[in-house]
Amino acid sequence: MNIFESIRVSLRALRANKLRSVLTMLGIIIGVAAVIAMVGIGNGATASITSQIQGMGSNLLTISSGQSNSGGVKGGVGSLTTLSMTDVSKIQIGAAVKAVAPVSGTNAQVVLGSGNTSTSITGTTEGYETIKNVTMARGRYLTKEDVSSGARVAVLGPTVVENLLGDANASIIGDIIKINNVPFQVIGVTTATGSTGFQSSDDMITAPITTVQARLMGKKTLRNILVSATSADMMQTAQDEITAALHKAHKIQTGKADDFRVQNQADMLATMTSVTQTLTMLLGGIAGISLLVGGIGIMNIMLVSVTERTREIGIRKAIGAKGMDILLQFLIEAVVLSILGGGIGIALGYGGSSLAGKALSMSTSISMTSVFLAFGFSAAIGIIFGVFPARKAAAMDPIDALRYE
Repeated sequence: MNIFESIRVSLRALRANKLRSVLTMLGIIIGVAAVIAMVGIGNGATASITSQIQGMGSNLLTISSGQSNSGGVKGGVGSLTTLSMTDVSKIQIGAAVKAVAPVSGTNAQVVLGSGNTSTSITGTTEGYETIKNVTMARGRYLTKEDVSSGARVAVLGPTVVENLLGDANASIIGDIIKINNVPFQVIGVTTATGSTGFQSSDDMITAPITTVQARLMGKKTLRNILVSATSADMMQTAQDEITAALHKAHKIQTGKADDFRVQNQADMLATMTSVTQTLTMLLGGIAGISLLVGGIGIMNIMLVSVTERTREIGIRKAIGAKGMDILLQFLIEAVVLSILGGGIGIALGYGGSSLAGKALSMSTSISMTSVFLAFGFSAAIGIIFGVFPARKAAAMDPIDALRYE
């Protein structure tokens, strides 16, 4: 019997037992769909986190205050108040550093007429626009003169405008808003960007840091200092220059612990990417277990099929079929079930990943590598778990098979 005849006989046997064939494929379908969906969600999470970190600024370096240490108990990063505007002046713009912006902020109640909202107030300088890639929908951004004069001016995010006036596109330039009862003139509204980083820049008010510190906070310490390197290749150089400058400014001797921390955006991105990729592999591995279970299901059903078709096997052998012909027939049946189940699983995996992305409000990304691996694994399972039942069928004695009831 040639290969084509074996395939024809195998397909005819599968069609004769449609329900059993579907139930046999079910484990493979679920396994492949789960692998593809989980990997797609994991890749989407990686892309989302990468986008958020990159949205925090261009080639960003973040300088934070150090950790306090009281009675052997360390506080979190920023628990010390060691950064000031003096430190900002020590960071020189040059070949490695493109822009510098100190940041100090608070949350406050904002009122305009009958509208009011609670939002984040960020005090900073004109460099923040460059570092955070701020674009203006209308009006202007902060200037060096606004900062040096302590002007009571504010740049609003579109969400703040919508919360105050009910429409993000409403005319507000030149209006006076009150932030904790301190009047500020609105000079600009930023372009909507959505959530960038771990805080929505759309729901935020930016004002001169000198004004925020004097009028709203009553203290001159900084939350952190943001620095934009001139390029990704210059980030380490910029970090080294900043560290050296702050060591000198803070009079930190060699071997002593720093009272500040410089965090590199590239390091943060690499760490988060590593974590999410590990999580994706874990999810894919867990889903892959169901593929293994599906393979065991194929083997069990094929063993049942061999038992049920014992007389058929005996008749075929009695009229001249060889053991290899019988083995090939049952092996083809197992492989067909695996491949067909894998194909259906791929379609369901794509659909499940898309639905999960919509439910979680995130994009998903299915790589062709995961599709080929899942499909190839499902086909391999058909061969591996189909061999034992096929060999059992091929090894039957035709006389014993004909006597089987």
